[in-house]
Amino acid sequence: MKSPDPLLIFDRAVLRARRERAARDWDRRSFLKREIAERLVERLDDVRRTFPLALDLGSHGDEIAVALRGRRSVGELVRSDLGLNFARRAAGPAIVADEEALPFAADCFDLVLSAMTLHWVNDLPGTLIQIGRILKPDGLFLGAMLGGRTLWQLREALAAAESEIEGGLSPRVSPFADLGDAAALLQRAGFALPVADSDTIEVEYEHALALMRDLRAMGEGNLVGERRRGFSRRATLLRAAEIYGERFDSPAARVTASFEVLFLHGWRPHASQPKPLKPGAARHRLAAALGTTEMSTGQKVDRT
Repeated sequence: MKSPDPLLIFDRAVLRARRERAARDWDRRSFLKREIAERLVERLDDVRRTFPLALDLGSHGDEIAVALRGRRSVGELVRSDLGLNFARRAAGPAIVADEEALPFAADCFDLVLSAMTLHWVNDLPGTLIQIGRILKPDGLFLGAMLGGRTLWQLREALAAAESEIEGGLSPRVSPFADLGDAAALLQRAGFALPVADSDTIEVEYEHALALMRDLRAMGEGNLVGERRRGFSRRATLLRAAEIYGERFDSPAARVTASFEVLFLHGWRPHASQPKPLKPGAARHRLAAALGTTEMSTGQKVDRT
């Protein structure tokens, strides 16, 4: 029997099917995407540039387009999504496209925006390289994806319940990248001036079962290839909800779920961009700026 590819962590066929279902009732489930899209687009306010042609990679219900309204810095916006039903929701030009195999020509877009889709990509460095390829020189990439601290409360509750009732653990919540890896991934993909930061969005639910239902309805359930294929035991889920309520209740007698969002910012390299000085190329001495005496390496300090 052939062993599975270790790079294929997520089941993309299941993701596509879930996206198609989620689109049918998306308006009731889009609150998280709307919030992330707004926070991502706000970062454009610090960039004094215009972008005649932009791409929304993973458009869902057109939340990026809505957040861009009133901003003159972005011209035409092309939408793409893995799901046909989401592409049909777009109020402008849209195509169905897989983030792992982008169908766009090189040097095509001035700006690529992506909110809440890259955390499901198996080869994230490879997808970032493709994004850099379709950007024009000096083009900008702004991305937002769920990070490794997302739903840590649910992970803890499910692990405790499964260990208690079933005597073992199975992959139940998908693994995501950490902030410490994000800027390095941008640099590895060839982006200039890479920056990564994170926000945490906390959402209150009546109970943990309501959170689990919401995740399924958003198409954000577990997609790990090695996940358990059968239905979860009712007793395990009820016990997980109990543990969740005991450990993570809010003052309003509800439960809190945390979503860590990683924001990625990088430019396609261009000769006009600032570059770090080579070692020894500085025109002014640090010691002079600090008002101290410069000493060479190994020189002893006279303390008398």
